[in-house]
Amino acid sequence: MKLLLRIGIGLLLTVVLLAVVVTASLYVEAARPGHRVGFQMVTMRNPQGKPLQIAIWYPTDSPARFRLIQHVPQMLATDGTVTGRNLPLIMISHGGGEPIGGRADSALAAAGFVAAAVVHTDDETIDHRYVAMPRWMTDRPREIYLALAYMLHEWPARAQLNPARVGMFGYSNGGITTLISLGGVPNPAQIARHWVQPRGGGTAIPDTAWVHAPIIKAAVLAAPAADYLFAPEGLSRVTAPIQLWNGSMDRVEPYEKNAALLRGLLPKLPETHLVAGAGHFTFVSPCPFVIRWAFFCTETGGVNRVAFHREFNQSIIEFYRRNLRAAPASGSAVAPLR
Repeated sequence: MKLLLRIGIGLLLTVVLLAVVVTASLYVEAARPGHRVGFQMVTMRNPQGKPLQIAIWYPTDSPARFRLIQHVPQMLATDGTVTGRNLPLIMISHGGGEPIGGRADSALAAAGFVAAAVVHTDDETIDHRYVAMPRWMTDRPREIYLALAYMLHEWPARAQLNPARVGMFGYSNGGITTLISLGGVPNPAQIARHWVQPRGGGTAIPDTAWVHAPIIKAAVLAAPAADYLFAPEGLSRVTAPIQLWNGSMDRVEPYEKNAALLRGLLPKLPETHLVAGAGHFTFVSPCPFVIRWAFFCTETGGVNRVAFHREFNQSIIEFYRRNLRAAPASGSAVAPLR
């Protein structure tokens, strides 16, 4: 009995020690931007589904504390006050199955932006009311629009935002979302070609299924997915400036079949960055040491993700600053969706 007790105590002490070491490691690796960053999670009504969650990073003067946003350690002022006026807003659409921590935007907030990441609800579901297509393709742009309307009409600090300075960031599936939000319309024939037709067929996709947000003035796309869905003319109305990123070793969304095709489909040539040795997950936030073994944390091309993200974030910030210059806020923002 004493032996079992000693073993139990030993195991408990080991677990406690391990927890202390892991916590200390995460604390040391936590992002410490030059300016304090606030963070909050809000929940808003979604007329066509379960409530939407929005993760919001913003500039603040409130004291910051250690916080783990899913897998990304950060120093944040949870529910701190929002500082600044005429703030630009960046809407974020994550990749398929990706947590919000995959794009933890303390860097944007430290640079004076408000970053709002929508936690998309029906990420990989199929709805046969549409023509054999994943429902997320229509749900995601609608959710971005709803979240944008919330930020500009209902968020407590909305008066500190400038609706004339709205941008968007989309990674992987979030790239499709961004292009639709900018005015893109996927080709039904391309959709049917790449998704199996449901038994008994389906109905045509109504034009109203694609929700656009013309208020978005500039966008960054990182490793965008399935760009062929917009061929041949589905992006003819997308005229906003775009910064496009892809990795030379992306095996999930190869450059030749996605970003390179996108360059030919857009009416205006995007600012393109092909990152040598980068894979699909290079654009996900750097992982702490304790989970660096996870599949989305490894780098097959030898890229130093921490160093890359310093350059990546700075380039994104400069792009938004150039294209979302201070301008008088327009009287109308976005009309509520029903």
